[in-house]
Amino acid sequence: MPLNPEFRDHLLDLLAPLGAVTVRAMFGGGGVYLDGTMFGLVADDVLYLKVDDANRGDFEAAGSGPFVYQGKTRPVAMSYYQVPAEIMDDGETLCRWARRAWEAARRARGGRSR
Repeated sequence: MPLNPEFRDHLLDLLAPLGAVTVRAMFGGGGVYLDGTMFGLVADDVLYLKVDDANRGDFEAAGSGPFVYQGKTRPVAMSYYQVPAEIMDDGETLCRWARRAWEAARRARGGRSR
């Protein structure tokens, strides 16, 4: 399913306090970027945020799991976890989770977070 412009715009409104967040179309969904670093992905109007050891526990405690796609021979889980619905309803909390996802993405790239 192609990226829904209404969902994209809503997401950009919620994430505006972080700065110049963008969503770029990719593989029928979208990549969510801040300062050139992809920290989220959108698929079927669902937001997934980058995780590592520093923030994975928050997602797991909320009952969220990874984005999974069908690879050539088996399902492949990515290091992006679904944002719980209650977080999507709270812009301030979503921005905190998104900031931590951005930091995780920067660590994965070997960069520093601000």
